[in-house]
Amino acid sequence: MGKLQSKISFHTTKYRADGSVGQTGPPGAPQEHSPAHTDAVTSVAALRPDLCVSGGRDKSVAVSSWRSGAALRRFIGHEHEVTKVTSALDSSRVFSASRDKTVKMWELHGASGPSQHFPGHDLVVTGLAVSPDASQLCTGSRDNTVCKWDTETGECLGRAAISRNLVTHLCWVPGEPYVIQTSEDKTTRVWDSRGLQVAHTFPAKQHIQTCCDVSQDGRYCLSSSSGCAGHGAEATLWDLRQTRGRVCEYKGHFQTTTSCVFLPRGPALAPSIATSSSDSTVKVWDQDTAGR
Repeated sequence: MGKLQSKISFHTTKYRADGSVGQTGPPGAPQEHSPAHTDAVTSVAALRPDLCVSGGRDKSVAVSSWRSGAALRRFIGHEHEVTKVTSALDSSRVFSASRDKTVKMWELHGASGPSQHFPGHDLVVTGLAVSPDASQLCTGSRDNTVCKWDTETGECLGRAAISRNLVTHLCWVPGEPYVIQTSEDKTTRVWDSRGLQVAHTFPAKQHIQTCCDVSQDGRYCLSSSSGCAGHGAEATLWDLRQTRGRVCEYKGHFQTTTSCVFLPRGPALAPSIATSSSDSTVKVWDQDTAGR
């Protein structure tokens, strides 16, 4: 084991609250930049291969560079904390949801104010999913409803309510008219966006489902669970194409698994996923074997 360890070089990066970046392991000059937000960051999403969008408790939405860490644009228009942000990859449109019960659309190269508003929920908006062409938007809320919107006109194209369906997250299936949704009622649902109807419901878990993601090929779905002291707090892989059953579980967190994501697959890399948790850890898993 000692010989093996001697051949492995470890490199980690620490991102500090003051905006500086420090490296441990091989020495290197630290990079420093100004924070994009003045309070806690609540959501982050990819905008382009070189850009990300984030929302914060400071009621703002920021577009930043992955490489430099610099905030390129900052949008202010919500009255309360931003809860979710999203965008269709390579799109110039950014969407944000807030505790003020509204969703807003922003243009990356447009004015500083929102280009479209989507009011209609009765409680905090907790889920956002935009179609690949950015023409339609699905939103979910703690008011037990899921809504579909036309992004050009802001018109609500449909509204569906399910008792106790407190939405926690939404994501669009690539190349399909389907939207995945997790809920505090411990279930993961597949919505057909064309008629805004539930096409499938996966078996309920023992704990609240906190987040979901879909693989780029549209074959699999991930959901993550709340938990405590090692009970629950797992991520679950679901089959979207064939049996629509549970494929695998990823267990190892000690507190609520707050987020889950499929990692980009390289030519020499096995399919992998990543999970984050309230236990202050991020874990990377082999998708097929559930090994860490």
